[in-house]
Amino acid sequence: MKEIHQIYDKAFKRILTLSDKAVIHLINGLFGTDYPTDSTITYNWTEHENKELKKTLSDSILTINGTNSYHIEAQMTEDEEIVFRVFEYGFGHSYKNRIVGDAGESLEFPQPCILYLDEGKKDFIPDEYSLTLKFKGQGEFIYKVPVVKLQNISLRELNEKKLIILLPFLLLKLRKKVQKLRTKENMEELQSLVMNDIIQTIRQNEEAGNISRTDALDLIDLTMKLYMKIYSKYEELEDFTMRLYDQSMELASDKYEKTVEELEDEVQELEGEVQELKSVM
Repeated sequence: MKEIHQIYDKAFKRILTLSDKAVIHLINGLFGTDYPTDSTITYNWTEHENKELKKTLSDSILTINGTNSYHIEAQMTEDEEIVFRVFEYGFGHSYKNRIVGDAGESLEFPQPCILYLDEGKKDFIPDEYSLTLKFKGQGEFIYKVPVVKLQNISLRELNEKKLIILLPFLLLKLRKKVQKLRTKENMEELQSLVMNDIIQTIRQNEEAGNISRTDALDLIDLTMKLYMKIYSKYEELEDFTMRLYDQSMELASDKYEKTVEELEDEVQELEGEVQELKSVM
């Protein structure tokens, strides 16, 4: 169980290392902000495990343009301690970056969000967690943490909010269904999910300029890797799995060719700058 959750942990961390444009779209989509895609991102990584080693994936605090911070915690399953942990890491970040002014010191917590990647037991996941902070003799404050349930979001909404880098995790949508009933219909539904809802949507967003070509290749590659971990054991999917494997080999080649092209472009730009400097001198 620990190994499986480490796979999703690594996958989530990987999507946060895609282009700044793709990650800014994620922030805007999750928090309702409208940062330009050329905004700067500062990463404040944190890691932790709970006692059962099965609920917590990873969380990260991202600071945009050096001023506003956002705390994303990715979860696979329900966790009754989650709001305390989000508060704890929010406090740690705000204390590390405490503000000292003429009126005294102040702590500014990052804006939090809990992202559930798996469907879980939908009836038991609230839309918002809250924690009441009572200050004796001074009153109380309610700390609220909104919840985003990925598997409850339609493909259309994911596109509208440009949450493109979350697409590989849609593979979890049919995990329990296929495990429970290995029917032809379920297998065909899974293949459609992979090829149409995920890979085709990634390609469309690359063409629309919402993500870079490198982002698209990385997301498709990640989709295939997650698919192999979750579904490759089913004999009914053997032919489909082999086709995906062949595509993964092609992707590796595409990435290499793209890297060479990018290097050649950079060399040409540098040569142009050198010529300009020579003309000035």
